[in-house]
Amino acid sequence: MYAIITGASRGIGLATAEKLAAEGFDIAICARNAAVLKEAGESIQQQRQGAKVLAETVDMGDKQAVLGFAKKIKETFGDTPAILVNNAGIFTPGAVHEEEDGHLEKMMAVNLYSAYHLTRAFIPAMKAARKGHVFNLCSTASHKAYPNGGSYSITKFALLGFSKNLREEMKPFNVKVTSVSPGPVWTASWEGFEAPADRLMEARDVADMIWAAYNLSPQAVIEDILMRPMLGDIG
Repeated sequence: MYAIITGASRGIGLATAEKLAAEGFDIAICARNAAVLKEAGESIQQQRQGAKVLAETVDMGDKQAVLGFAKKIKETFGDTPAILVNNAGIFTPGAVHEEEDGHLEKMMAVNLYSAYHLTRAFIPAMKAARKGHVFNLCSTASHKAYPNGGSYSITKFALLGFSKNLREEMKPFNVKVTSVSPGPVWTASWEGFEAPADRLMEARDVADMIWAAYNLSPQAVIEDILMRPMLGDIG
């Protein structure tokens, strides 16, 4: 039994990988920074004695790299993950009318296409096995536009659309699909933000929600999870 978590060297991805490893899963993770990824892999292995961790350096904005990651996972763990968490993403604030040329395409490749290609690599086996759960890490920016959201918000709206379409397609095959839309979380994206520690959510809050959604009965699925700090998002 194994789980895939993309963008798992830190933040929500790492917290989710640690949680699932502690709960008995073998883990496949990826990230761009090899040194940080190595540390993440070691941290995940510490969650459970004997946990097997595949940690690959991958540019999730590169389709061939994504497919290569999928191939390595299948060679290591088999074709059918119990859980696939599409978490890889980049955040750059900006306005649509001011962004440099090519910015949308770059963010779309990482924030949307990576989830599309990786999911398509595993969904045939999940359908055939009639089991599995896909989680797509969207954002509150997937639900409401905001100033300075720019291409980031566009890609997150698109990821939510992908998740909703996949949910409809997988209903007959017993494969669960959940979109998870967190507001501000203490991650690298918020480095330098000066506020009380309880003003933002913790990465483990999101990991715990993913675990809770996975643990429903076979005949139940949570389609959308929307999470915000107690005082709401920071605008």
